[in-house]
Amino acid sequence: MDARKQRILEAIVALYALDGEPVGSGLLAHYFDMAVSSATLRNEMAALTRLGLLEQPHTSAGRVPSTKGYRYYLDHLLEGPDAMQLEDTDRQRIDDLFATMDVEPEKLAPAAARALADYTGCAAAATTPRADDLCIAHFEVVQVGRYSAAILAVTSAGGVRTRVARVDTGLSRSDAAALAQLLNRGLTFVSPEDLTPMLSASLRAAAGQRLAPVVAAAEALVRTGPQAYLEGAQYLAQNADVRENLGTLLEVFSDNEAATELLQPEGGRVTAKLGEDLDPEMPGLCIVCKRYLAGGGLTGTMAIIGSSRMPFQKLIPILDYFTGKLGQSMSGKRQEDQE
Repeated sequence: MDARKQRILEAIVALYALDGEPVGSGLLAHYFDMAVSSATLRNEMAALTRLGLLEQPHTSAGRVPSTKGYRYYLDHLLEGPDAMQLEDTDRQRIDDLFATMDVEPEKLAPAAARALADYTGCAAAATTPRADDLCIAHFEVVQVGRYSAAILAVTSAGGVRTRVARVDTGLSRSDAAALAQLLNRGLTFVSPEDLTPMLSASLRAAAGQRLAPVVAAAEALVRTGPQAYLEGAQYLAQNADVRENLGTLLEVFSDNEAATELLQPEGGRVTAKLGEDLDPEMPGLCIVCKRYLAGGGLTGTMAIIGSSRMPFQKLIPILDYFTGKLGQSMSGKRQEDQE
């Protein structure tokens, strides 16, 4: 792959993203301002086809990128976000979107994904922050009506998790206070791995059979890992290139652990995953994801999900800025402190 072939592959990816039509040598010649002859372009396109980077849907038709071509483009030719500038108007609009969002992590992550989906016209996803040492630092138990208790768990990163448990025989304020003491004594700073059957049994015995459902709900909060949220699925349903994969994608997101793994980027850089490389395969789909930093060693992920012919040069700067803003909002730090 010499430099000219690389430029031609880049151009075909960009032009094919516009309307999904095969790209011919004439259109390419105009793209290059006639600096390269149509005959030379045809020869180079034929060479790229022999390399498996382009495909010719029909005889005498133009060329389209193959899966291998997209993979080469994403791995070698796609410029990093630092080289792609976001317009000031886009920055201001995104800043305004985040200014109206709830800063609670479990609410902020889906709100940011929803905003990213609507902003780009693609599906979008986000995960809540995670860290290997994240645990519950404090519990509160609040009486909700006569027969229910709300368990509030404050994480070591300052986030709040909640769950409601029903107590069929009724719950008093004194019950709630006693349960809070029990949970703070036995379940704070306990990792999911340390929540053994023996520890669980002892806590439920201390609470008594009547109040054991509250302990079970608190244990569920301890075991809760990062949450993955998918927003804007309707944009995939409207896209003929990928709508047949929507059911598979929704099935993956029904399993929180599988969805989190699907969105995992490589290091701190933007990572693009083609649907043909995923398990299960989702041909024609592309997931572009990046990690955000939420402070205190916590990280999460944001992603744009759409067709493999999405306009990468336009969307990646938007994703990059969204991840920075989400990390900023999660941690309460300024954008420059995140970099």
